[in-house]
Amino acid sequence: MQKELEKAFELISDTYRNGGKLLVCGNGGSAADSEHIVGELMKGFMLRREIPAEMREKLRAASEANGDYIGDNLQGALPAISLVSQTSIMTAFANDVAADMVFAQQVYGYGRPGDSFLGLSTSGNSKNVILAAEVAKALGMHTIAFTGQSGGRLKEICDCTLCAPSDITPTIQEHHLPMYHALCMMLEKEFFS
Repeated sequence: MQKELEKAFELISDTYRNGGKLLVCGNGGSAADSEHIVGELMKGFMLRREIPAEMREKLRAASEANGDYIGDNLQGALPAISLVSQTSIMTAFANDVAADMVFAQQVYGYGRPGDSFLGLSTSGNSKNVILAAEVAKALGMHTIAFTGQSGGRLKEICDCTLCAPSDITPTIQEHHLPMYHALCMMLEKEFFS
């Protein structure tokens, strides 16, 4: 598990060093985990993330009244998008085109070469997550999966798969939490300590 965690860290770090972003998705409890991961990356998690002095000056120049307030409250962010929270595009695409393509369409629209994709699926076989991972691969993105013990189809197609040591959904999800917390802490330390 440590080796896979380190590989996921390296892939996502490469994305951030090159100005890219992380796209995250999953279903049900894994959708909630997607939101959780993005929340940890987009603001301070374990560390206070001060914005650069240069940005503070730009804020003061842009707004004499609010520049200092904004500068005091903004925090450094690691760009991440939870694909599960894009309700309008998801429902429109599911209704008008194909429900199993709702994440794949977003990956196609948001993804760029060198970005990272993180798909969570306790079985490793969620079709909408698999299709999104395949689009990410085609775009030249790094692909990472969090799955259950077998890894499912995602293990076959992703660059890195972190497999929780269980086949029971709630147990898998309980393992995913410390795994992605560790990953978020490693990324935060890398870019903000």
